[in-house]
Amino acid sequence: MSPPLDNAPPQSPAPGRLGLYLQLIRWDRPAGWLLLLWPTLSALWVASGGFPGWHLLLVFTLGTVLMRSAGCCVNDVADRDFDRHVKRTAGRPVTRGALSVKAALLFGALLALLAFALVLTTNRVTILWSFAALALALAYPFAKRYVSMPQAVLGVAFSFGIPMAFAAVQSRVPLMAWLLLLGNLFWVLAYDTQYAMVDRDDDLKIGMKTSAITLGRFDVAAILLSYLAYLSIWGWALWGSGRSPVMAAAFVAAALQALWHVWLIRHRERQACFKAFRLNHWLGFTLFAGVALSF
Repeated sequence: MSPPLDNAPPQSPAPGRLGLYLQLIRWDRPAGWLLLLWPTLSALWVASGGFPGWHLLLVFTLGTVLMRSAGCCVNDVADRDFDRHVKRTAGRPVTRGALSVKAALLFGALLALLAFALVLTTNRVTILWSFAALALALAYPFAKRYVSMPQAVLGVAFSFGIPMAFAAVQSRVPLMAWLLLLGNLFWVLAYDTQYAMVDRDDDLKIGMKTSAITLGRFDVAAILLSYLAYLSIWGWALWGSGRSPVMAAAFVAAALQALWHVWLIRHRERQACFKAFRLNHWLGFTLFAGVALSF
């Protein structure tokens, strides 16, 4: 018998209500915030030309965790009526009634305010861009109802730490930042389509829009092309700023991981697609390591 995905309530060591809030923000599943963290830190290193200092490193690391956690709160509230019909999500705290909508939203607002407090320690340009980042985070849960490729909206939202990192270091957002954002958007399309393939049968029944449904039988090919676009754009953007054997090796290692992920999902099996999605943060870490070591 195949092991479960995440439809059962996770076993949290924290008791009572604290355990529910930890489940709400997926505390036991760090892959989600790591997928945001590695491209953000890569951008921070590129913008700084090396180590950005402990202050900005702390701001963007904690800010990433807080905003991803706040996004989980909003997402679970927005999707609570859909999630109960999806095997993977039926056990989430808001969906099963263990946490109220009000409690989840208040907790999400608190997390977002803490993230904004961190942004206030940077500069005016970063503060202004943070409002756009918040708007995107709030828009994504509802995009799944109206946009045939909501992963594109998620791609922009999950990539917005990149221009904010440049803004925090340089007080501006240069073309380099937007190139990295564009490339990262393709990476998000790749791994979140893998994620959507896990739920495709359930999403078809409830009328949810996802890239896995829109792409149909071209889903695996589209994921391969998205990986190629991601690595090509990042390679082109970074080649002039951090050219080194270490950077080249990182891109080769990342490309091999991407090919492995495509191999895993070739039969579109739920477990294999979920495994490929969860492993993507290692691909992001590989490129971050290449960037950091190159400087």
